[in-house]
Formats: sequence, C-alpha cells, structure tokens
Amino acid sequence: MLDVSSEEMTEGNLLRSLLVLAVPLLAQNVVLVVQQIVDVVFLGRLSPEAVAAVGFTAPLVGLALVISFVAFVGTQVVVSRGFLVARPLLELFTSVRPGDQAGLLDFAVEYFSVYALGLPLLAFTDTLENGGFVAWGDSRASLYLNLVALGTNVILDPLLIFGIGPFPRLTAAGAALATVLGSLAGAIVGLTFVARGRNDGMLRRAAATVDPEAIRDILSVGGPVGAQQGIRQLIRLPIYLLVFFGGGAAGLAAYTVGARVATIAFVPPQGLQQAAQSVIGQNLGAGNASRARRTTWLAVAVAAGALAVIGVAQWLIPGVIATTFAPTLSGEALTLTVQYLTILAYGYPALGAIYTFEAGFNAADRSKVSFVSTLLQYGGVRLPIAAAGVLYLTVGVTAVFWAVTISNVGAALWLAAYYRYSVHGGMMRHAAADPTETEESDVAEAA
Repeated sequence: MLDVSSEEMTEGNLLRSLLVLAVPLLAQNVVLVVQQIVDVVFLGRLSPEAVAAVGFTAPLVGLALVISFVAFVGTQVVVSRGFLVARPLLELFTSVRPGDQAGLLDFAVEYFSVYALGLPLLAFTDTLENGGFVAWGDSRASLYLNLVALGTNVILDPLLIFGIGPFPRLTAAGAALATVLGSLAGAIVGLTFVARGRNDGMLRRAAATVDPEAIRDILSVGGPVGAQQGIRQLIRLPIYLLVFFGGGAAGLAAYTVGARVATIAFVPPQGLQQAAQSVIGQNLGAGNASRARRTTWLAVAVAAGALAVIGVAQWLIPGVIATTFAPTLSGEALTLTVQYLTILAYGYPALGAIYTFEAGFNAADRSKVSFVSTLLQYGGVRLPIAAAGVLYLTVGVTAVFWAVTISNVGAALWLAAYYRYSVHGGMMRHAAADPTETEESDVAEAA
C-alpha cells in the first residue's frame, strides 16, 4: 500500500506518489524531531532558566557536531577543548548582558560539558545510521536505531533531571546525559544488526570496494549541502547572542521554545522535500523534464498549504503551546514566547516553499543554489535585521523574532523567482537523462 514503483513515479498520479513516499519519511522525521525537543519539554518543567540554557548552548553544540563529523581527530579535539573551556566560553557569552544570568550560566555549563563528552558517541551513532544503513537503503534499520535512542532518552530524562527514585538529581546535566545514553543504546542496536550480518554482510561488502566516481558525485552534491548546514550553525551563534542581549534569560527561553516548536512544523516539508527529490530524480532519469517541473510546483503547493494550516493553529493558541512545552514560563518569558510563536506562524507557508523549491534544485544537480540561498537567508537578511533592531533601533528581542520570519519569506520569494527563471533557461531539460523536449516547451511549461 505504501510502495511506489518507478513506473508510478514517472507515469502515475503525482500527488499520490509524493504523499505515499512522504509517509515513511514523515515517520522518521517525527522521531528525529521528538529527540530534539524532549530535553526542552522536561527542562521546561524545571525552570525557564534551564530552558534558556539549552537554547544558549544550541549553536555551540551544533558547531561541535559539524566539526566532529569532519574527522575522528577533530572529534577528540572538540571533546577535550569543549569540556575544559565550557565555563569560560559561556561566561564570555553571558558577559554581553551582565547581571541577568539568574542561574542560566550554571545550567548551560552543566548541559554543554556533558554533551561535549558524549560527542564521539553521538558522531559514531549518526555515521552508523546515515553513512551505513541509510546509505545502504535500509531506512528501516535507521528508524529502529532512532526509536531506541528516543525511547531511552524519554525514560531517562525525568529520572536524571529530577532525581526520581535511586537516580541523582542532575538537572541540565541529566538532560544531556540522557541524550548521550540514548545514543549509546541506538549504537548498540546498530552494531548488533551489523554483527548479525544484516543486509547480507553490508559492512564487509561496503568496505570491499571504493568507487572514485561515486565519491566525486557524493562530494559534488553533498558538499554544498554540508556547507549549508555549517553556515546555519555559524550564524546561530551571533543570533543567540543578540537574543540574550536584547531579551536576557526570558528572551532566550522564548527563542528556544519557539525554535523547538518550529522543528515540529518542519516535519511535513522535510518529508515532502525528500519524497519530491526522489520523484523528480526518477522523472529526470526517464527524460521527462515537464513532469519533473510539475512535481516541484505540486510539492510546493502541498507543503505551503500544510504549513499554512499549522501556522493558523499556532497563531490561534500560542499561549497553550507555550505552557505545554514549558509550564514554568511566566511573566516576561511567557509574554515573549507567545509573541515569538505568533510571529513565527506568519512565515510557516514560506518554510514549506523553501524546502520543496530546494528539492527541485537539488534533484537537478543544482544544490549550490540551496547553499547560496541559505547564505543570503541567514547572513544577508536574518543577521543584519536582528543586529540593526537590537543594537541600533533598540527595539529589543522582538527584532530577532521578526528577522526570522522576514528572512524565511524572503528566501521563499527569491527561490520561487530563480526556479522560474532557471526553468525558462532549460534547467530541467538539461538535467534530464534523455532530453526530448524543446526550449519552447520549457518556456510554456514554466508559464
């Protein structure tokens, strides 16, 4: 029922192909998203400062993960330096707003120190999952690993954060430790699969040969995607500093809750992006450029529509969402959280369009477009607007909230315009394996 053949992708109902392919991907993404928000959900029952601490360390954790994936040696450097310099580094960051730490620093140091110690394990598990099972086409095994990691994390989080039963009360350090131990549980399951010869001894067969051409193709397409993620992590750091400078611990708590809520909204477009890339790629491989173009526009419409519905729901009940995530929020922290959730909702349809337009470019071997778009979105729009609003116009953390939404809308508009322009120029026709369409048909299809 949930299978789609190559013939259906290239000749059948496009909407059915997209949705059917997206279902298992959505399930996988839901698990990954829950892993990202579970710490905030439990720490939100501890204190607003604990929530703010997770957000404050988020860009540092992201940068550490990016570096750790580069090489094993890089991981060792990150672990040793991250653990030793956690407090002085975070003290430096909190110095941008002296006297408004209120427990934030201690929580942040605890969380980041434990997370840094677990980086080698986190990097190994991710490599096993994505570089092993997913690359082999065994997404089911990857889902199993994620479910085990998530289940372990959910069980251990309240026990280690609040010190239930025989477990010590570790607060923020407990949240990080639960994440690391969850990753350990997932790694054990993955290694068990490998030891039992899953996928006909995939490890031995995968290591037996090296295809230089395949490696070049992977780097050509994956390089810009990796750089895209790196840019996002780099720009997150000054953004979080601006949030703290403009809104203190209350602003950080609001921004953290909003960011985690938004990750839930990302699930539909992420699943559709992956499904669309498969359908578009199949049609390009079959030489059907016009169908590949229609797939992109259909995916954009579905993703933007789905995100519009989610955005309306979030706009109507931001207070309920805020207190569900973090019941301890009150006063300024709650007010700012409600404000950010409301502002975020306006840009949700744009997020759906961004993911699916990028699918069209990526499938046509134009992943550099996504890289440049991300650079403009974060470095050319979001950061300058946030900095101008906080540092020069002195409108506070609200400037950062609006900078996020404005940059999302801007990215959707320029991606739409450039996609249309590229199709007029024959992008899909040139990417097709068997180009049979004329330049005039490209123009007509784009119009």
